[in-house]
Amino acid sequence: MRHVAPARGAVDPAVFGRPPLDAWREYADLLHGPEWPAIATINARRPPAMRERFTAQIPALLADGRHYEERIAETGAIATRERNWHDLFNALVWLRHAPLKRALNAQQVAEMAHAGPRQRTRPQCALTHFDEAGVIVLVRDAGLLALWDVHDWHGLFWRRRDAWLDGSLELVVFGHALLEHALTPARSLVGKAVVVLGKGGPAAACERVATAIATGCLLRDPQELRPLPLSGLPGWDERSASEAFHREAVSYRPLRPGRSYPAPLAA
Repeated sequence: MRHVAPARGAVDPAVFGRPPLDAWREYADLLHGPEWPAIATINARRPPAMRERFTAQIPALLADGRHYEERIAETGAIATRERNWHDLFNALVWLRHAPLKRALNAQQVAEMAHAGPRQRTRPQCALTHFDEAGVIVLVRDAGLLALWDVHDWHGLFWRRRDAWLDGSLELVVFGHALLEHALTPARSLVGKAVVVLGKGGPAAACERVATAIATGCLLRDPQELRPLPLSGLPGWDERSASEAFHREAVSYRPLRPGRSYPAPLAA
């Protein structure tokens, strides 16, 4: 079933104080309140090095006949629907993570040039999944990957719950669809994760992922992405404070026979 975001006036303001939306407080003026921000207002928040601009998705823009990704690559225009949560969150991710978005865009355009605009390749699917639902997980304790590799969710989210609080694991939410879905608190969110193993910080992890995408070393197949049931993280779902939740959560899927994950990127 296609997700339908709530009307702006129907959003419970409390969602902006909980993960993952609490991490986007710097854009509170664009997210809160009854009035949608104008596209000019969003453009005014662009970092100095960002050449791309948000442009209203109107017939005059679409008349150029370009694909959405081609338009960004060739002209820098990011077609943006006004009064639309999905496109607003997409814009916020561009504002914060332009190198990552730029790398995804370049690879999408390269795939279209290779396979044609009407074909959907495995790399394109992987790129889209990450763009929409991606999370980057910085792992500083390699032993935690053994739990994740076998979908031992009870171990990852309960027995090692401390790891999500003491810095052994750190999360960056990248996918704009995840942010949109978080407007509806009852939804059980599942991220599509890329893992970076090392001692650096989140900014360095994002840079590492952007480089790997840009050089064609990452996101060549959707199977590279690890599912991460975000409701298990401390603070994401109030039910996760109980051990019973981690034995019964519907989003905790078992590992499929034959399924394995690639080695993490090195920081």
